[in-house]
Amino acid sequence: MTRLPFYLLAGLTALLLLIPAAEPTSAGGPRYDLVLRHGHIVDGTGNPWFRGDLAIVGDKIAALGKIPVGAGKREIDVKGLIVAPGFIDMHSHSDFTIIEDGRAMSKITQGVTTEVLGESSSAGPYQGKLAPRRLKVNGKLTQWTTLGGYFDTVDQARVSTNIVSFVGLGTVWRCVMGDSHARPTKAQFEKMKSLVEEAMKNGARGLSCMLASPPDSLATTDEIVELCKIVKRHGGIFATHIRNEGTNVFDAIREAIEIGRRAGITVEIIHIKIADQLYWGRMNQIVELVNKARQEGLNIGANVYPYTRGNNNLATIIPPWAHEGGTVKMLARLKDSRERARIKHNVQKGIPGWYNHYTAVGGDWSRMLIAANNSYKGLTMDRILAERTKGKKADLLEAFFDLLIEEGGSVSTVYDHHTEKDMNLAMKQPWCSIGSDGLAYAIDGPTRRGHPHPRSFGTFPRVLGVYVRQKGLLRLEEAVRKMTSQNAIKIGVFDRGILRKGMTADVTVFDAKHVIDRATYTDPFQYSAGIEYVIVNGQVVLERGKHTGARPGRALR
Repeated sequence: MTRLPFYLLAGLTALLLLIPAAEPTSAGGPRYDLVLRHGHIVDGTGNPWFRGDLAIVGDKIAALGKIPVGAGKREIDVKGLIVAPGFIDMHSHSDFTIIEDGRAMSKITQGVTTEVLGESSSAGPYQGKLAPRRLKVNGKLTQWTTLGGYFDTVDQARVSTNIVSFVGLGTVWRCVMGDSHARPTKAQFEKMKSLVEEAMKNGARGLSCMLASPPDSLATTDEIVELCKIVKRHGGIFATHIRNEGTNVFDAIREAIEIGRRAGITVEIIHIKIADQLYWGRMNQIVELVNKARQEGLNIGANVYPYTRGNNNLATIIPPWAHEGGTVKMLARLKDSRERARIKHNVQKGIPGWYNHYTAVGGDWSRMLIAANNSYKGLTMDRILAERTKGKKADLLEAFFDLLIEEGGSVSTVYDHHTEKDMNLAMKQPWCSIGSDGLAYAIDGPTRRGHPHPRSFGTFPRVLGVYVRQKGLLRLEEAVRKMTSQNAIKIGVFDRGILRKGMTADVTVFDAKHVIDRATYTDPFQYSAGIEYVIVNGQVVLERGKHTGARPGRALR
């Protein structure tokens, strides 16, 4: 006998209980602020769609089912369109761009209503050796020192999407240790613990890290476990960019699982992948590791973006030891002939345990696309180095070092380092949800800059258009679940992610037959197609694909 998964049974039962019967229009006039009529409702649970109406009062969903004509102050006919919960971007980097431009255009036009921020470098705390961040908010220069202060700043800025945030391990580490690579003393580590405690009390959703590079990579497994125990007491989770996504990927996954076991905490593996050509095709082994841990009672999950290229920095090609003291010290080492020779040797031969972007792509400069706001943006490194060496036979690593020095030690870069087959296998797993790893940009205004990865503009429509409609990798309802309720549950936002009476009215309406991403690696500044309406906290922010000017987003602490 075939048994339905628990989440399907639970969702179906709740749905049957909560869909109201048809009611006559009251003599007192419209009872709802907004009614979406004749939609195909995909409620976020994974259950099959059904035809019906959705009514909103204030910022809440007031009714689902058959709503009497004239019951809404405003009624929108969405016949033939999918009505879904607002998409929750499980992995976003809009921490500061959303303050610069509160429209959050590249996210709203994807149907995103909530962004999850704070990977490694969170927007707070800024204390001790880490100077406060200063930004203009509504024309006024402002700064904050805590994550709670950042949440206040977001609310003051007036933004179009909701945000939640982790506290970043890298930020906490730098508050106490600065740019030193020294081991923390007992007192220094106690200070880190107190900063994590403060951030959790401020409303952080957990601890997040990027263990592949310093300062996060300096933390031991034992230290992370101790910090996660604090997070667990406050009901948070541990979100980890694992230590190595290449030839040490299996050990890195095992470390994440061990942290979950020892701290008793939920673990979210950020953009799960195999990003070294030597290990391509072995995603099934990662799936086996996660499934085994889950069978043992550990809550291990992951997210993925629907692309086979990742975004990092050219500076990540420089070995970790050379980053001690910050960018200024790294550049000084690159200018020192003896240190430069050591760096070069490490880049070519690697260091045990270090994820080396250069060797991960086989030393192929054509698989590195510049995404920085400089004269090289949109060009691959092979073309750039050929131009700089005038086509002569030359040491390209030496030319690369010179370029990095000229660019101040930081050049945003897109790396072509994992495969469609591995990514598809990860995406299909029931414990794997969707996150963009992108930022809120716009095709105009202050956040049109650089040459970003297309995931900032296209992640969610790409899942729906390519992996649901074109390839049939996912059912529509399952894809929506991975973008909505699954992420809501992971971060502990229990009033969103499902279309149900009493839930907060974050809603995305899209055309399943035409939704698609338009942004490309060579032309990223293009909004997606097919997202028709986006409602945030009961207010229409996107109407027929156009921003209404509404900014009802909130910091969800």
